[in-house]
Amino acid sequence: MQIFDLEAEGLRALNSTLHAQAEHTNQTVWEIVNPKGSHAIAVGLDAPIEVNVKGSTGYYCAGMNKQATINVHGSAGPGVAENMMSGTVVIDGDASQYAGATGHGGTLVIKGNASSRCGISMKGIDIVVHGNVGHMSAFMAQSGNLVVCGNAGDALGDSIYEARLFVRGSVKSLGADCIEKEMRPEHLKILADLLERGGCDAKPEEFKRYGSARQLYNFNIDNAY
Repeated sequence: MQIFDLEAEGLRALNSTLHAQAEHTNQTVWEIVNPKGSHAIAVGLDAPIEVNVKGSTGYYCAGMNKQATINVHGSAGPGVAENMMSGTVVIDGDASQYAGATGHGGTLVIKGNASSRCGISMKGIDIVVHGNVGHMSAFMAQSGNLVVCGNAGDALGDSIYEARLFVRGSVKSLGADCIEKEMRPEHLKILADLLERGGCDAKPEEFKRYGSARQLYNFNIDNAY
């Protein structure tokens, strides 16, 4: 295991060192100590390495991640795993606003709660939240899956495209063009896999599925003059 003291060596040195890891590196496990809420920790990684951050982080931790597995042993500030492409990001605590924003792939697991706009404009990422999510989560979500084991705040799925939303608890309100949808066997299978990947012991049958009514972004000739 490689141990990197962020307080002693600095953020630029950390990210440069992690970016230097290639596809076949033998330095596969990293531990970052003394993060002290620093911003942009472990961003832009593109190697199959494991990074353990021993503490909480600031803005944009694990942004643009590819291949790497990043575990934050604490909570994360705004924009964690923003625009990630692949790999896995796990937050042991809570995540601030717009977690997983615009994510194209990979898996983001939040073991606590997520704040507002979780999964905003998601484009293929899978997000599993053990707790609750705040208002406007999955706003304009295009594809991928958002699993909420707790409750969802106001305007869930506002202006949603084709992402799937699974919520175990209550939903304060649904956003424009977001409706409850039938939970078919194929959705239960997808959800069971997501719960297993996210380390959740909840049962798929306990969830409701939400998605697009497909009215907002479709041209209707009757509305033309």
